[in-house]
Amino acid sequence: MAPAPLLPAGEALAMLARRGFDPELSRADLPFPKDLDGEAAERLTERLGHYSFRLFLRGAIQRRGDFAPGEATRYLTAAQEKALAEALVELRILACTAGGRYRFVRRAMSFGPTLEWYVAREMRRRLGCDVATGVKFRAPGVGGDLDVVAAVEGNLVYVELKSSPPKHLTDAEVAAFFARVGRLRPGIAVFAMDTALRLSDRVLPMLVAGLGNRAQPRRLERDLWALTPHVYAVSAKSDLVTNLCRVVAEGLLELGPRP
Repeated sequence: MAPAPLLPAGEALAMLARRGFDPELSRADLPFPKDLDGEAAERLTERLGHYSFRLFLRGAIQRRGDFAPGEATRYLTAAQEKALAEALVELRILACTAGGRYRFVRRAMSFGPTLEWYVAREMRRRLGCDVATGVKFRAPGVGGDLDVVAAVEGNLVYVELKSSPPKHLTDAEVAAFFARVGRLRPGIAVFAMDTALRLSDRVLPMLVAGLGNRAQPRRLERDLWALTPHVYAVSAKSDLVTNLCRVVAEGLLELGPRP
């Protein structure tokens, strides 16, 4: 008899393997080294904690080539973008080019993996949990990777991160999220939109429609919603990671026995 395969390293991936999946980390599409650590990682994490910086970095990545201050996003002035670009030059993520323009030292195709890197790092720091990002779990009939999975107090937490504005969210993306939740059966699932806009205007109705008669939408606070006792939706209003940690706490309480 062949020996049983070893569990993957890390409790988050091991929890997927115990569910019968064969998880594998996808290639990190980051504009900096995946193993970035030390002071550089701390400084980048602090920057990513600001919504305006994430808007700038997302827009700069979408430019594909080099860019000038004022071209990355319409939400910031050219002076603000120049200051943010210079901060990334100091971190050796951007380099100066001719005519006061900037380019990435390491090209990334999407901002999504950078957002996942930031959220995972903050969840480890704030919740003391094992986290994995960009996970291929190859469930038959279910497409897409798992953006963030974490092992928290023996419970599997799955976070779907959307970095695009709510107007770009499609019914197909919502359906794919619920298909992954249905196959994965996490203790806590979170649909997180990195936006300061209200979820209630567009996103919440799409999520409620996706759940059908299982939906029990309940506002926890601000723009934090419980769709069921185990499925939540949050925005970046006030602070993205604080909101994520808040609904994880709510989900843990729901998983516990009631007196």
